Amino acid sequence: MPTETSIPPDTASGGTPAATRANWRTLPFSRWAFQHVDELISTERITNAMDDVWPLRQAPRGFDDFRVRAQGGDVLDFAGFLEATATDALVIVHDGAIVCEHYANGMTAQTPHIIMSASKSITGLVAGILAERGTLDLDAEVTTLLPEIAATAYRGATLRQMLDMRTGIVLDLDATRDYAAAAGWDALAPDQPPSDLKSFYQRLSIKPQPHGGSFRYTSANTDLLGWAIERASGRRFAQLVSELIWQPLGAEQPASVTLDRGGLARATGGFSMTARDFARIGQMMLDGGARDGRAIVPRAWVDDLWQHGDRAAWHTGEWQKLFPYRSMSYRGGWYVVDDEPRMMFAMGIHGQNLFVDPAHRLVIAKLSSQGAAVDNAAWAVTHRALPELRRSLIG
Repeated sequence: MPTETSIPPDTASGGTPAATRANWRTLPFSRWAFQHVDELISTERITNAMDDVWPLRQAPRGFDDFRVRAQGGDVLDFAGFLEATATDALVIVHDGAIVCEHYANGMTAQTPHIIMSASKSITGLVAGILAERGTLDLDAEVTTLLPEIAATAYRGATLRQMLDMRTGIVLDLDATRDYAAAAGWDALAPDQPPSDLKSFYQRLSIKPQPHGGSFRYTSANTDLLGWAIERASGRRFAQLVSELIWQPLGAEQPASVTLDRGGLARATGGFSMTARDFARIGQMMLDGGARDGRAIVPRAWVDDLWQHGDRAAWHTGEWQKLFPYRSMSYRGGWYVVDDEPRMMFAMGIHGQNLFVDPAHRLVIAKLSSQGAAVDNAAWAVTHRALPELRRSLIG
């Protein structure tokens, strides 16, 4: 198990120690670290069914005529786009076949890569499956499952509000620092005692605010949801993901999820997986939650994602300015675009993206090691590239 001082070798620099918990999300260390998270942070394996892999046909296509305008006016070809957005892996699936597969920075088809906050979308799928089975009541207040936090600002918040980022939770600077320390991703400062997520939530002392209002992105909501899922099911989170999603999906490789110091899964951002398996998640969503007609995620849950997000909550929320000309919502951990062509996507910092476009039978899985957690230029050119990718493939 990695310790606070774990320093794995950076194979790209001839074995010279490089990546640590203090620097693993900064360049140049992140190019290696995002593919080797389990050598830096404690993780739990999410097993696949090795004898039941969902085959994806290969039908390679060229993108010689691809052009997209970058911020500043430069026109990028396909290779330029991949470089400008620090792409480690790109898998494009059209009509169920892989039409493009690209790897860089030492990554291969078998290499896992952290997907950061795109993890929230998968956690949402687990919640949807458990809700359909009657194991999880999304309308219940989280404190009914976790009475340990009844005296905190989470009192009155429902699991649904946590899923949809509509709680009133606003972490101040001290709480943000404590949350980061509890998650187990960073080296502790000299004045910080070891902590864990359960302890963080029980000690949370921020001012309560009303729940159920506008979209307000708070990663702590989803980590807490992971704890609630474990409590409701009586199962380890990684075991649930394996049983409910990873094995029936036909994932090609095992996945993993990071753990805090107490062993709780980082449901908000800790998943690592291959680009192909990330794309399989997208194909399943494109097919209504099914693999080859076999339901994995209830169709009603997928339909709910498309239809029942609160557009007004998004429009008045803190991220509307990122998509000022689009009708959108955030539902169950997924971003949903209502404008034609309708699209659903998962998104994580440093350039992790999964786009699902049912009208064009298109799935795009993109894993990156962008230097900034939020690179506005790379984010913008990635979204501008989507219609150009459609045009190159479909005309």
